[in-house]
Amino acid sequence: MFAAERRQLILEMVRANGAVSLRELARVVQTSEVTVRRDVRALEAEGLLDRRHGGAVLPGGFTRESGFPQKSHLATAEKTAIADLAANLVEEGEAIVVGAGTTTQELARRLARVPGLTVVTNSLLVAQALAHANRVEVVMTGGTLRGSNYALVGSGAEQSLHGLRVSRAFLSGAGLTAERGLSTSNMLSASVDRALVQAAAEVVVLADHTKLGTDTMFQTVPTDLITRLVTDEPPAHDDRAATELQALADQGVQIAVAGGQGGSAGSGAGGPGGDSVPVRQQRRDLPVPGPRRQAPGGGGQLRSASASASMLGEQGAGADRARVADLRRR
Repeated sequence: MFAAERRQLILEMVRANGAVSLRELARVVQTSEVTVRRDVRALEAEGLLDRRHGGAVLPGGFTRESGFPQKSHLATAEKTAIADLAANLVEEGEAIVVGAGTTTQELARRLARVPGLTVVTNSLLVAQALAHANRVEVVMTGGTLRGSNYALVGSGAEQSLHGLRVSRAFLSGAGLTAERGLSTSNMLSASVDRALVQAAAEVVVLADHTKLGTDTMFQTVPTDLITRLVTDEPPAHDDRAATELQALADQGVQIAVAGGQGGSAGSGAGGPGGDSVPVRQQRRDLPVPGPRRQAPGGGGQLRSASASASMLGEQGAGADRARVADLRRR
């Protein structure tokens, strides 16, 4: 494919999706990320798109929200690895809330085998993923259906969450920065996500590396309320992602990284049939240096449901910086 053809295809993908990762662009145009990065720079010089670390977005600062069909095909491998790792944080008999999103949908598929679990959600996709899990109770909020992401929003959804208390919330979003926290492009979605956060003792954010450093219109979770970030391994050249991870760790966010060259860890259902999906992943966990919000009686502490409990052990704040700095060097 000639350079002009590649750049036209890249531009069409960004216009259709709002934001696309370099990995996805390289896969579609069948070339290296280095070549795609040069093409993105050239298109940015013409004012046709804006570069973001690890990807490209529509020009104009804040990215617009993509619809579900577009988002479901973006960073699929990363979302799978993140969901596998996040599922290890959920214990038998626990009560949690799970927000809307394609990454949380992947998580829900892996939660179908957790006995005695109660999941409160405003997402039809999350509810569908758990619909045939006979040992999982699904509680849906009320509200108005938002078709672009199959989520219930509005005052009905928010009111149904009043008085609710669970151990933790699993949320995704359109962007994550250390300065502002998690954000999204839609006001109604942001309002419901804030209500989900208020119902939980701890907040776990699921965000692939392309969302790190991206800021969108409506804040959902400020950084000081984020207990843990589960993300994927940033590319070796992505200094901005490593810098953002360092800044998040400095503000007390535990960081668990899925990806890299670690051993296999198939941990859950990969689809409606519940087939196990082997994922090669490496866990890096940066503990919180200092007190965070806890559930009454200590029930809000994050604990692993498997041998991965060692990733939740106590480590010093110095280890936080060393491990994130290692991402930057790579």
